[in-house]
Amino acid sequence: MTVVALPANQPETFYRGAGRIAAFRGGDGLADRPEDWVGSVTPRFGLGPSGLTTLPDGRVLADAIDADRAYWLGPGRAETGVLVKLLDAGERLPVHVHPDRGFAASHLASAYGKTEAWMIVEARPGAYVHLGFARDVSAGELAGWVDSQDVGALLSATNRIPVTAGDAILCPAGVPHAIGDGILLVEVQEPTDFSVMLEYERFGLEGGDLGLGYDVALQCVDRSAWDAARLDGLRGTDGLLPAAADEFFTAEPLHGGATVSGFSVLIVTEGEGTLRGNSDDVTVRKGNTLLIPYASGPLRLDGDVEAIRLAGR
Repeated sequence: MTVVALPANQPETFYRGAGRIAAFRGGDGLADRPEDWVGSVTPRFGLGPSGLTTLPDGRVLADAIDADRAYWLGPGRAETGVLVKLLDAGERLPVHVHPDRGFAASHLASAYGKTEAWMIVEARPGAYVHLGFARDVSAGELAGWVDSQDVGALLSATNRIPVTAGDAILCPAGVPHAIGDGILLVEVQEPTDFSVMLEYERFGLEGGDLGLGYDVALQCVDRSAWDAARLDGLRGTDGLLPAAADEFFTAEPLHGGATVSGFSVLIVTEGEGTLRGNSDDVTVRKGNTLLIPYASGPLRLDGDVEAIRLAGR
């Protein structure tokens, strides 16, 4: 067998979950932890090794890949290029922003920023996300809100967007955002843990400037207005992300009869089926999270089953 069934990997964090990850995974997982880092080679910012995936045989995935990149990633590929999470918003997350690649290269010694996308698995009635400023915001205005922790002004300046199960939304690096409560989603992103916290006091945090100071950190924020037309360009159709995501990662919805190949994370979102290849014959069901090495070769997903295949570019 080459396909690896992964247990929950739920590092501690500062906001509340509501038990949706454990319920989704059929009882595997901690009810109070709101994130499951799936197939992760990315540690939490300043808190490693927390966040890294440990394989069922006890090896850290990052070490296993370093030892045999051809087996895991295929010829010529050096990195996974992706971080995948299950995220259970038991409360509204704080307004925050992630730097883009240019800012990360200049200030954080990283080739990756943190563009991300959300595939909504479950959403309570009336669920929403905040995404982008609804009007142009000046640098002084933003700095004032952050310094005084004027969350009311900060939130009122953003777009509040309804979401339902099946939605697929791209959140480009630089765009301020906050996921509302009552949502379970699959998050795919560049493989970093860079977040600039615009809102922090309510969550018991002392700040969140990535160690740069807010004078520098706030330079990564897109302060321009995101009107309806710009926001529409961030929404996918039929579970697919918009074309702007293609530069960063793949998030491919699959049904029975689909073929899977290449290094991938597979999250089964509905039903039950089988995943078969030259070396594998695996029963899969809703809530399973699976790691597929390049060496698995082509695999066929069969049955009354739905899944999302996630991979870096």
